[in-house]
Amino acid sequence: MKPFVASALAGFACVLSPLAIAQATVPAPTSPQVIVAPDAALPPLPRKVLVPFRATYSVARNGSPAGVASMQVVDLGGGRWRLDLGIRGTQGLAGLAGLNLQQSTVFERVGDTFRPLSQATIKNLLLRSQRITGSYDWSRNSAQWTGDVSSKRRAPVALQPGDMNTLLVNLAVVRDADAGKPLQYRVVDNGRARLQAFITSAAKETITVGDLSYDAWHVSRTNAGSDGMDAWVSDNVPTPVRIVQKDGDTGTLELLLTDYKGPAK
Repeated sequence: MKPFVASALAGFACVLSPLAIAQATVPAPTSPQVIVAPDAALPPLPRKVLVPFRATYSVARNGSPAGVASMQVVDLGGGRWRLDLGIRGTQGLAGLAGLNLQQSTVFERVGDTFRPLSQATIKNLLLRSQRITGSYDWSRNSAQWTGDVSSKRRAPVALQPGDMNTLLVNLAVVRDADAGKPLQYRVVDNGRARLQAFITSAAKETITVGDLSYDAWHVSRTNAGSDGMDAWVSDNVPTPVRIVQKDGDTGTLELLLTDYKGPAK
């Protein structure tokens, strides 16, 4: 599993809708929402404050349109939240293959950390389906995965304070990015634990999407080996405005934010 956009079949990342199937006990959001365009003239959603939102992205692979993606955060109440991320192939090979990938993580905020409690992944491609679930038992400091996961990844993994899973890194970089700031997270996911290191650009870069433009911090992973992972974070948007994942085997996947919804005022 990789940060920002979780690794998936054919080099694509996950979600379009909440994972109600995989985490059926999690209630759907009921509070009304309004569209908040990412424009400085409209009410912003400060990135360092965890708020409910739903974002929509266009998706390209190796520069060609491939589909649509969405990311959302839902306030479940009682200090618990849910983060959903996914992608649906609508064009090119992704559309022909019927790509539909979904991920969901239930987590709680403990101080300044996002602590995962459970996660679920569903991948559908070319009439094949894969389901993986993970649980984080903080009373025993242990995490474990079941379902369509390899035998070597089924053993429990020891947890440490501050551990996150891959999906939560999306929220962490939005919260933490600052001029020239190095970032490091211990990510426990899919049966293993790894340190992921990033660096933030010294100055903001301009990201243009259609008629919209953002001044954004560029966050790059520095220990990804042959793979490259980048995100651009704007101060008035609660989710990355651009995500690029480069993989030597599957090419480049790019997500560009097209709009998002925030909580109703």
